[in-house]
Amino acid sequence: MALIYVDKKPYEVKPGKNLLETCLTLGFNLPYFCWHPAMGSVGACRQCAVKVFKDENDTNGRLVMSCMEGIRDNMYVSVDDPVARDFRSQNVEWLMTNHPQDCAVCDEGGSCHLQDMTVMTGHAYRRFRFPKRTYRNQYLGPFINHEMNRCIQCYRCVRFYKDYAGGKDLDVFAAHDHVYFGREKDGILENEFSGNLAEICPTGVFTDKTLKEHYTRKWDMTMAPSICQHCSLGCNIIAGERYGELRQVTSRFNSEVNGYFICDRGRFGYEFVNDITRVRQPVIRGKIANTGDKENLFNILAAVLLGGKIIGIGSPRASLEANFALRQLVGKQHFYQGIPENEAHLTHTVLEVLNCGRVHTPSLKETEQADVVLILGEDPTNSAPRLALALRQAVRQKPLENASHINIPAWHDAALRKLIQEEKGELFIAYPIETKLDEVASETFHVAPDDIARFGFAIADYLNNTAPVPNGMNNQTLEIAKHVADILEKAERPLIVSGTTLFNEDIVKAAYNIALALEMEHKKAGLCFVLPECNSAGLGMMQAPSLTRAMENEDADTAIILENDLYRRGAKADIDHFLSGFKNIIVLDHLHNETTGKATILIPAATFAEGEGTLVNNEGRAQRFFQVFMPKNQNIRESWRWLDEFRQFRNGTMPEDLHELDNLTEELIAVLPQFRGVETVAPPADFRINGQRIPREPHRFSGRTSMLANVAVSEPKPPEDTDSPFSFTMEGYRGMPPAPLIPFYWSPGWNSVQSINKYQIEVGGPLHGGDPGVRLFREGLVSKAGFQDNIPTAFKPHTGETVIISLPHIFGSDELSVYSPSVASRSARRYIMVGNVDAERLRVGEGDTLHVQIGSQGYDLPVIRKEALPEGLAAMPYNLPSMHGAVWPAKGILTKTMS
Repeated sequence: MALIYVDKKPYEVKPGKNLLETCLTLGFNLPYFCWHPAMGSVGACRQCAVKVFKDENDTNGRLVMSCMEGIRDNMYVSVDDPVARDFRSQNVEWLMTNHPQDCAVCDEGGSCHLQDMTVMTGHAYRRFRFPKRTYRNQYLGPFINHEMNRCIQCYRCVRFYKDYAGGKDLDVFAAHDHVYFGREKDGILENEFSGNLAEICPTGVFTDKTLKEHYTRKWDMTMAPSICQHCSLGCNIIAGERYGELRQVTSRFNSEVNGYFICDRGRFGYEFVNDITRVRQPVIRGKIANTGDKENLFNILAAVLLGGKIIGIGSPRASLEANFALRQLVGKQHFYQGIPENEAHLTHTVLEVLNCGRVHTPSLKETEQADVVLILGEDPTNSAPRLALALRQAVRQKPLENASHINIPAWHDAALRKLIQEEKGELFIAYPIETKLDEVASETFHVAPDDIARFGFAIADYLNNTAPVPNGMNNQTLEIAKHVADILEKAERPLIVSGTTLFNEDIVKAAYNIALALEMEHKKAGLCFVLPECNSAGLGMMQAPSLTRAMENEDADTAIILENDLYRRGAKADIDHFLSGFKNIIVLDHLHNETTGKATILIPAATFAEGEGTLVNNEGRAQRFFQVFMPKNQNIRESWRWLDEFRQFRNGTMPEDLHELDNLTEELIAVLPQFRGVETVAPPADFRINGQRIPREPHRFSGRTSMLANVAVSEPKPPEDTDSPFSFTMEGYRGMPPAPLIPFYWSPGWNSVQSINKYQIEVGGPLHGGDPGVRLFREGLVSKAGFQDNIPTAFKPHTGETVIISLPHIFGSDELSVYSPSVASRSARRYIMVGNVDAERLRVGEGDTLHVQIGSQGYDLPVIRKEALPEGLAAMPYNLPSMHGAVWPAKGILTKTMS
């Protein structure tokens, strides 16, 4: 520790930090603009000035920018020195010279970092009386609104977009006081993290365009902590509601998971909650049920279910509690996972590997610290975008370590980037086609999935000669494998990334062999797997049979389908045949789809914003999401609540013994001990601080007495929440709640998202009390799990039949986000991708149409030619709304369609 004196008071602080982040950690309100804890310092805005003195006898001192000054022992600093205060005040006045006085109409007004800093520095009145500089704003796509006149030239936007996220189409133009931050010309921002500009920008230059469509001041929203529903990483989010609609999703800090950032799919894919096709009323055999009589509905359900055999089909996008409630209702022997056999087996293999106790599953924070990365058979940019962002930081680690010998501190971003230039650490990618991460890769290896697995097995063999050896590999591939193995062996923090994108179990086993071989060489390698959906791990841990097994069970009378469109899981003819065998089909879901169209009884289920539950992410981290608002329609309820209450109604224990979420969680742990720890994910429902609940609404919340004036002249009683410590009001505990229960960020003088500094143990570090989430996988267990040895044969083209792989797309492949108009406008279009050799054989060019026949399912698709795609292999987008029906990996017949 270092001892420093701030305004003559001594403080023990961590060395290696800069003075600004140290002062913020100590609780001082020191203004800043250009600095960001995830991106370091560049000293562009000159707003964080303080006085530094030579020693305790120095009375003059010198002005320094605290973000550019490192901590040293016996340092004497003054934040309140009059010269420093005047400098900060004058500086912000210069920055505001051309800033419009439009706070009242600015989307950031009232939650703006610039407003906070101007107040903090004492700047209240404008003295500039001359014409202001003005700009023309740009169209930047469906996600981000541009208002360049509000810019204060802090450079945060380009530093994040270009330097941190790897974007190519946003830059700074011109010079001096005419700099312009935007694109070379109007157009859609192409980077998958462009939405973070709305939080990175300290002013209102870049704002959330989807919020603008139904604008609400941020302090007028009801908010709750939640978990992103759109991939397996479990990024933490805050969801905000007004007038019964979800209005915005923003990032919720978790130092171990997503840090400060989320991807555009997670940020803008929320509007399925507001979709006009929502299931809002129970429907029985095509007729809307009596909405005011729940007991009558349960009587109807009882009459349907008590007479015959029932099966339950779970879902990887439904919560742990919902899947468990269905399992308890139908019985363990009749509960199925609701995913095809291949996917279920693949998920089981991943969970078996991660839970064997011999490999380490890194958090995203640890992923960013890896010094060598090998990606086997995965495209993180499209399947798990926040992981791709972490890998972009990982490739900087080795050059940064190499630069440490000249004593440039880690926070000095400008100097480090000038020093390392384009130098990058080792990143190796084996995938059938080019990915966006190829631009930062050291080497890429574009081959078929089976050959990717063989490549991985060869690396493992070079690392440890007791690992199984693939036969018949060519010398060039073996040389590459040996090269990768040598670099992995020398690495201090090697990382293997794989997943289920290619639906190839052998790739998963090869990744495990590499990690195990490194572990045997006393290297603790990280092994990260990407899974298909937000609760794939949680569903897999229940160890139920697959949908394929359910389709073989033809003697059931009734099926209960939980939040799952089965037509995304298999061929239409197969699903039609399966569902036709049931006398009754009960579906719980929140959106109409092909499966709900087959329901004899359709029950409206709550979305993540309208209910509570637990998800388990790809690293086995259980996390709780909380209800943001109570739906106006009382028939919309959590699936777990519907199922659990019906079970009790059937057993004659309703309504006196109604279960709440905590009760169901206790039962879950008792029945399935592998979930032990879930009960500690968040405080129980009866948790109070000084006898008070945690308010979902900020203390500035307005209009509550008039919001429902069209319904009643008196303010109605707020809804009661029996499942969490939150209240649906602005009244309650105003201090800092436990980390899992933070519904929004605010601190006196800090009204913007920058107030998160006040919630952290140290700036950029964990939240007070620790970050949310509990890891369920146990590492360090005694395990006999050894090397996997089922090595596939080399891939060879099949005569007359083509192997077709699925390619995920960040916009389009996810089931829920495509209901958001902004995401749908960016969705991938239908295509069939073939290599040059196959294109010549089929005599098709770019844009021609091929008929693709996969079993009984046929598609007419435009051709994309891809040079890197191996012969005998084709690719289709994964699960676009218009392309359901394939079971992956698929084999199909390709024929040219005559125009």
